[in-house]
Amino acid sequence: MYEKSYPNKRYKHTIEFLKAHVSNTQSILDLGVENPFTDILKSEGFNVENTKGEDLDIDTSSIENSKAEVVTAFEIFEHLLSPFTVLKSIKADKLVSSIPLRLWFSTAYRSKTDMWDRHYHEFEDWQFDWLLEKAGWEIKARQKWTNPTKKLGIRPLLRWFTPRYYIVYAERINN
Repeated sequence: MYEKSYPNKRYKHTIEFLKAHVSNTQSILDLGVENPFTDILKSEGFNVENTKGEDLDIDTSSIENSKAEVVTAFEIFEHLLSPFTVLKSIKADKLVSSIPLRLWFSTAYRSKTDMWDRHYHEFEDWQFDWLLEKAGWEIKARQKWTNPTKKLGIRPLLRWFTPRYYIVYAERINN
């Protein structure tokens, strides 16, 4: 058996974590528009539907009306002003979500050209855990990983040792 190659480390860790906690027989609503990772999910046999690009801070109807058994949110909550509202609107009983972690040696990400590509939140792991708990989710599994770069400097060196991504599998504990 051969090991599949993914375009980056984040995709590899994310798909391995998802496969460990979600069956590809379960339907998935992925928060966010279709993207290269959507294609990976489908190639792995997952039945996935994406939201349509609506502003989830304002319009959660696609989440509320979804019949999916699992919701995934890969690097989406940091872009929302109110992730609590989105988390409360989820009807599915299972959630797999990843976020980039706040790095003490780097400022929050903000694109200079794309107004949607910015982080309103950069969580520490405990903050994200608390948000999930307050929104009615219990974390059953979690994992962190680094995101090293091949650049020179102090910050690139720190990225070899400091976790950048955090992923959780959670189940709804109350509605």
